[in-house]
Amino acid sequence: MMSEEHEAHTLVEYLPTPSLLRRMSCWMYEGMLLFAVVFIASYLFSSLTQTRHGLQNRLGQQIFIFSVLGVYFSWFWHKGQTLAMKTWHIRALDRQGQPLTQRRALGRYLLSWVWFVPPLMLSQWLQAPLKVGLLLCPLWIVFWASLTFFRTDRQFFHDYLAGTRLVDVRPAKIAPT
Repeated sequence: MMSEEHEAHTLVEYLPTPSLLRRMSCWMYEGMLLFAVVFIASYLFSSLTQTRHGLQNRLGQQIFIFSVLGVYFSWFWHKGQTLAMKTWHIRALDRQGQPLTQRRALGRYLLSWVWFVPPLMLSQWLQAPLKVGLLLCPLWIVFWASLTFFRTDRQFFHDYLAGTRLVDVRPAKIAPT
């Protein structure tokens, strides 16, 4: 049993981590795809609650969208990839190289909010306008992404905390004959 665990752990260490540029490109593409998910979820929420104004039921809508995104990411990460990750040939695995459990995928989803929450909380704490928080977000994203250079495996810190890792699953190039 122990040797199987050791072999799996050793194997996952040899799976290459996608470059930061590829992961961030995938991240941006995911954001574009999420526009449709959020749009449909918002439309569904507004229709079901008979919301006629954008500021009505705002907290309820935020909770609903947060939940929909949680289901979206947990489901696709449990299967290995979101559509954006499939396009960029990136897969989410646990530290042993196995597909994520629903629980681990949900944990990764919750921890991934570290990309946005700290600058927004800082602007709230400073009692600054929302636009200050939105301006701080890109700076925080660059900072958070650059922390990967301090890890030997080049994984994001939230992946480390979640017990997950992103791996490069590009198909092998076939040499011309």
